[in-house]
Amino acid sequence: MNDLVLKGGRVVDPSQGLDKVTDIAFANGKVAAIGDNLAGKDVRNVAGKIVSPGLIDLHTHVYWGGTSLGVEAELVARTGGVTTFIDAGSAGPGNFHGFRKHVIEPSPVRILPYLNIAFPGIFAFSKTVMVGENSDMRLIDPREAVRVAREHKDLVLGIKVRVGRSASGDSGVKPLDIALEVAEELDLPVMAHLDNPPPARREVVDRLRPGDILTHCFRPFPNAPVRADGNVREEILAARARGVIFDIGHGGGSFGFGTTRGMLAAGFLPDVISSDVHVISIEGPAFDLLTTMSKFLCLGVDLPTVIKLSTGNAAAAINRSDLGTLKVGGVGEATVIEEVSGSFDYADSIGERMVGTKRLLSAGVVLAGRWWHPA
Repeated sequence: MNDLVLKGGRVVDPSQGLDKVTDIAFANGKVAAIGDNLAGKDVRNVAGKIVSPGLIDLHTHVYWGGTSLGVEAELVARTGGVTTFIDAGSAGPGNFHGFRKHVIEPSPVRILPYLNIAFPGIFAFSKTVMVGENSDMRLIDPREAVRVAREHKDLVLGIKVRVGRSASGDSGVKPLDIALEVAEELDLPVMAHLDNPPPARREVVDRLRPGDILTHCFRPFPNAPVRADGNVREEILAARARGVIFDIGHGGGSFGFGTTRGMLAAGFLPDVISSDVHVISIEGPAFDLLTTMSKFLCLGVDLPTVIKLSTGNAAAAINRSDLGTLKVGGVGEATVIEEVSGSFDYADSIGERMVGTKRLLSAGVVLAGRWWHPA
């Protein structure tokens, strides 16, 4: 007998090319069946709602209590429908062990981290105190980064590095060069943050390798990926051609409607939609992954594609083919989404407003094949 059946929802799983109204069953922590008239011990009527693979947020900060920017993954999961949080370098070699023991291991939802190249991680990030962890090169020790990444190789996805005027100050692009050397030593990818210059966009993008991730990829001017005339910059096109992954990472200052409209008009979709949710952006304009997904829906990206960019593509970016799918026999995780019509006010990171007609909300989460309803 199935443990759980979600009945009559629109099952959208781009990994299987699936988009139909049907039932989905879970048993023993896995997806057991997809089809009509399924029975189970716990039957939930989700008619009129969307059932997607468990959402994966590729850029979050969830080292709650150990860093000033961290939010609680469980609370965000209950309201925002995310089942896998990728922590984008909140912890560095000096405090990663605490992140693992006190947050990752006890968490009811999956947390997979990038290791920050800076020894203390992102240590001074709030509305009143903001100090870039890479603005002082004394805080970077490549040997320590390699040691800690190897010690936690079962968890560490790659190396995170933040460069730009806010994150690296006078250090410029040097922290990225060290991060790339560490990543090469470990045979891991880099996730690179870029804010305002210096360094310039080209200095960063030209260094990235196949499988590396450029987050904040649709940031507003300056360092935007598209020119004012609507043409995508040559280094951006070259990076995509060689396999660099483009991740939204909305956050508090890293997503522009103007940039996004230009990129979409040029036929350049991001590879992944992510929120960059942290202690500031959770209050707006990012809020959570579903809000960021809603913005793309309102900008004309169809629902199956929006789901693909937040599930299967995110899983591919971290080389976890077991996630982001509802294939029978796979991990028993799903997000139930309600698509609401109306008039909704959205904002980007520089204050531009957009009134959209659609909003995606979490109507429930399945974890380990069991119903995990939002609080």
